[in-house]
Amino acid sequence: MTPPPASRIRTPAITTPGTQQTVSFLGELYHLRVTGRDTGGAFAVVETTGRRGHGSPMHVHRAASETFVVLEGELRVIVDGREHLAGAGCAAVLPAGRPHGFVVTSDSARYLTLHHGPAFADFLVEAGAGPDQAALGEIAARHGIDIVGPPPLP
Repeated sequence: MTPPPASRIRTPAITTPGTQQTVSFLGELYHLRVTGRDTGGAFAVVETTGRRGHGSPMHVHRAASETFVVLEGELRVIVDGREHLAGAGCAAVLPAGRPHGFVVTSDSARYLTLHHGPAFADFLVEAGAGPDQAALGEIAARHGIDIVGPPPLP
């Protein structure tokens, strides 16, 4: 039996707002609460507050699943072409290899994302400088993410 990725965590990690990195991405601040460096590469946790209309392009994580936990507000999550509304207290588990995207539909929303593997947090750090759309696709591809369409509208 293959051990779960979390079994790679060997050293306790306590992160604080003073030690966590914040990245400006797609016009909002993404707070990297836990990174692959903290978890032996097992997972990363990102907290974001987005205004209405903030969202991601439609994309596919080739090897990592992604989980959204909505803390405040409402998101529309699209996965496999199906739309789902996710309000405060909702969670959306998005398996690797499935096209998905999201958009904030309320005035604002605060949510956590759990990324199985460090690739997305590493992508945020590299892409945080605000590259043009072509460069964004190239950066994403280096981190196992394929952009497959425009962001959904609110």
